[in-house]
Amino acid sequence: MSVVALVPAAGRGLRLGEQIPKAFVELGGRTMLARAVDGLRKSGAVDRVVVIVPPELLGSVKADLGRSHDVDVVAGGAERTDSVRAGLEAAGDAEFVLVHDAARALTPPAMIARVVAELKAGSAAVIPVLPVTDTIKSVDVLGMVTGTPLRSELRAVQTPQGFSTQVLREAYDAGDLAATDDASLVERLGVSVQTIAGEAHAFKITTPLDLVLARALLDADS
Repeated sequence: MSVVALVPAAGRGLRLGEQIPKAFVELGGRTMLARAVDGLRKSGAVDRVVVIVPPELLGSVKADLGRSHDVDVVAGGAERTDSVRAGLEAAGDAEFVLVHDAARALTPPAMIARVVAELKAGSAAVIPVLPVTDTIKSVDVLGMVTGTPLRSELRAVQTPQGFSTQVLREAYDAGDLAATDDASLVERLGVSVQTIAGEAHAFKITTPLDLVLARALLDADS
């Protein structure tokens, strides 16, 4: 029951305000990408990691990460979905795939292992989630509130998201790729998506404030 983790890292991540692609910003002397890959490997639940990077960085990332026998580096595309497709092609005959954000560089390995365990227990799709603590409003194009969803029914979604490889390939082959995460594509197939408890440290480093928090957490652990 082999497991391959895909790490799309070809995006620019402009909201972080850095001059380089977000995945290559350093945290404590190591890039977010390297830390995300390390977390996957330390989980003990992943057989191989496929990192998808901008074509112009393929050589340098291979030199950095591709030295390990269980890490492959391939070129990504203009959109995240293009990169995941490239990762799926590189996944070969793996039974399960994880899709993990490089920006969730502090994700605990134990949480990754729990996602894989749920897949191996029979779930076709698994996502880690956290309860929503803020009140959420839906708004129209003019900024007027149109509704207030019940907070008790809402969850914030993290990664890695885990799937049967066949199911995720079917979701990508379906054609409509307008979605904010891979689980949304799978849901459109009518496949049930199982949730498990997420972790606070698995937050996505998207803004300058997130970067400050990540560096502070690393300093506190050192």
